[in-house]
Amino acid sequence: MSTDLRQIVDQLGRTIAVNSKPNRIVSLVPSQTELLFTLGLDEEVVGITKFCIHPEEWFESKTRVGGTKNFKVDLIRSLNPDLIIANKEENDQALLEELMLTHTVWVSDISTLEGAFEMITSIGNMVDKAEASLKLVDEIKINFKKLEQVANNAPAKGKTVTYLIWNDPIMTIGHDTFIKSMIDTMGLKTSPSTHERYPAVTLEELKKDSPDFLFLSSEPFPFNIKHQNYYADELPNTKIVLVDGERFSWYGSRLLYSADYFIDILNLL
Repeated sequence: MSTDLRQIVDQLGRTIAVNSKPNRIVSLVPSQTELLFTLGLDEEVVGITKFCIHPEEWFESKTRVGGTKNFKVDLIRSLNPDLIIANKEENDQALLEELMLTHTVWVSDISTLEGAFEMITSIGNMVDKAEASLKLVDEIKINFKKLEQVANNAPAKGKTVTYLIWNDPIMTIGHDTFIKSMIDTMGLKTSPSTHERYPAVTLEELKKDSPDFLFLSSEPFPFNIKHQNYYADELPNTKIVLVDGERFSWYGSRLLYSADYFIDILNLL
């Protein structure tokens, strides 16, 4: 293991000491796990969560350390990682702080596309894949530039959308979330307008708000055709759309596919 340490600042503004080329990495965030794979890592990653389903071969072969909120600290420590990659929103703060007492933990904090680009290049620098990370960001930017051109001329531009992440209680997304920033790239306006990050709403409030579109996400709650039909009956003036939550909420290399997916949705609205 390298003893050449570098001082790195994470997205919380914390300065941490990281090996010049980490070779025992634990990732506690599904989208960042997939990013490590896309950047060309393999044996360097020794632990992931049970929600790190991409790539499938890692999900089948890597040590799973629990969930994103209830990961097993002792199991992670037994893997002797020289770098743990986490996220402020997705991971449990108390458990992260426990890991920070004994290990190097780099934490992302992402609510915008630019924040995602910063995360990608920062991780690329940490794991000795700087060139690959810059290339990845450039490819994503090209795709989103194409989306911008489509969104500016789309019939749905400026219309309202409510994005549901949970069904009982009904929960949507609000201010300062990455999902909202993705909806913004589509030229749509999130509704209701709120400073809460993930507010609960009632069916009556949805009816009163009467958004132009209702997006039912595939995660974390697995909305399906049954829910689509239910909300179509309850909100007859709203177009109900089942959407792939990974394209809206995974802020790693899956962003390569998000812009084209958003274009497809805009063409349906």
